[in-house]
Amino acid sequence: MHVFANSQGLRAQIDRDLYKKYMLAELLRTANLTIMAAPVEDLLLATAAAPSGHLCKQDCSGVMLGDGTKVFGRTTILTTGTFLRGQINLGLVSKPAGRIGDEPAIGLAKSLEDAGFTMGRLKTGTPPRLVKNTIDFSKTTLMLGDSSPTPFSFLSDSVWIKAEDQVPCHMTYTSEAAHQIIKETMHLNRHVQEESSGPRYCPSIESKVLRFKNRVHQIWLEPEGMDSPVIYPQGISMTMPEEFQLQLLRTIKGLERVDIHQPGYGVEYDYIDPQQLKATLETNRISNLFFAGQINGTTGYEEAAAQGIVAGINAACSVQQRPSLIVSRTEGYIGVLIDDLTTLGTNEPYRMFTSRAEFRLSLRPDNADLRLTRRGYDAGCVSDYRFRTMCDIEDKLTAATHLLQSIQKPLAQWWQSMGLQRSYANHNMKNAFDILGYPEIALELMAKAHPGYFEHLVADRTLTNRLKIHALYAEKEILQREDILEAQQDEQLLLPDDFDYNESSLSLSNEVKHKLQKVRPHTIGAASRIPGITPVALIRLLQYVKKSQKQAAVSS
Repeated sequence: MHVFANSQGLRAQIDRDLYKKYMLAELLRTANLTIMAAPVEDLLLATAAAPSGHLCKQDCSGVMLGDGTKVFGRTTILTTGTFLRGQINLGLVSKPAGRIGDEPAIGLAKSLEDAGFTMGRLKTGTPPRLVKNTIDFSKTTLMLGDSSPTPFSFLSDSVWIKAEDQVPCHMTYTSEAAHQIIKETMHLNRHVQEESSGPRYCPSIESKVLRFKNRVHQIWLEPEGMDSPVIYPQGISMTMPEEFQLQLLRTIKGLERVDIHQPGYGVEYDYIDPQQLKATLETNRISNLFFAGQINGTTGYEEAAAQGIVAGINAACSVQQRPSLIVSRTEGYIGVLIDDLTTLGTNEPYRMFTSRAEFRLSLRPDNADLRLTRRGYDAGCVSDYRFRTMCDIEDKLTAATHLLQSIQKPLAQWWQSMGLQRSYANHNMKNAFDILGYPEIALELMAKAHPGYFEHLVADRTLTNRLKIHALYAEKEILQREDILEAQQDEQLLLPDDFDYNESSLSLSNEVKHKLQKVRPHTIGAASRIPGITPVALIRLLQYVKKSQKQAAVSS
């Protein structure tokens, strides 16, 4: 595992076999869950009992399997991955498949098209898998995991594996000879020549070489498991013929005698324009039908998992007649991801980056539990134990922060007490929390310099780390708070799903009406992010919503 800086994201290499083992065990012991493995060919649709607006005129009541079996459900979630009319490309050879060895979903893609969904075509790729014992790791750069691995879960104090037992990764680089092979085999590479859009931020090695000339590219050699004989070469997905893949790999340092376990290949697949979704990931066109993952135009495991949990929660909330869970852009990256998709759409595989979030200083891994656990608990998907744990952590952080803020001294006195070489002429009053916000100051140093004040805080390693991160970002968070509050006010101005944008009193232009009817934003804030929606249109929407709220308040 590698942790990049104090408050940045965690990354871990997971053993594929162990993941399958424990995830399957978790699924099998989940109450009220039936697992079936069968191809889905069609949706079970009927005229909506209570049509919502002019668009949603059908209800989904389940799916039909390939053998004609009907599986009914009050809500249905499709997570089709790359299987919708999927096609694998390897060199000039193409064949229908969702991934190597698996058939595509042809009938289901046609069903979605017949239902009226606007669809597009995307492509992605995967690298060749390598035989581990044919690699000379001594010629590569050793990349060890952290000396003290950080667990992902707030319920864990440590990870299950000892630091010294972690399996390392290795790094190597592409070569000029490899780049030359790519250039000479372009005419044999159907996938690269396809017009459908591929991932901008995880491009194939062919795309990298064409786009970034005269540069070498990193290759991470990642083990697929603790005892796996297979290595995943991150950073070189490729789709040229297999014999040229082998030639290319053997020009790379450490891979001179490598053998291929499975060749790399490309996949083309259908996706749905995500502007046809609500913020809950239910479709605007068909009620009780939810989409999540690559069907919505995203790429990446984390993006798919984020959508899966939101769609799952909201499908359950719909059945239980509970309020929907909508994460806003101010609350989490999940909110940024879904808002981007549903308001802006995408014409290339979408990846979530911190740069897409306006309030990323507040959206940190260290405070994810404080931001989202209560929301999940209210939605019914967080256990009492997890919620109580979060509340306990929140109380400890609040108490510790108040303690630190209550202890004030002149700045010069702080420096002198800790034996730091600073100017002692500055006598401005600073509290202990302010001092902890200096990057070079650790709570342990402050505790040593001021016995009797902070020892009990230092004893709790997790609390100490979180306090330090909180102090580092506190000043910047205060500056950003006003913007967050303004954004939250816009997000609280809800637009009904059946909002009539043709209402004459709105006096909206035909272009604005078309955009709003297509996207159907759920808030004024979401409407403001749709390209082409004018300030005048937003003011009229705002006035209309406030007027409607006043009328509703009077009538109630």
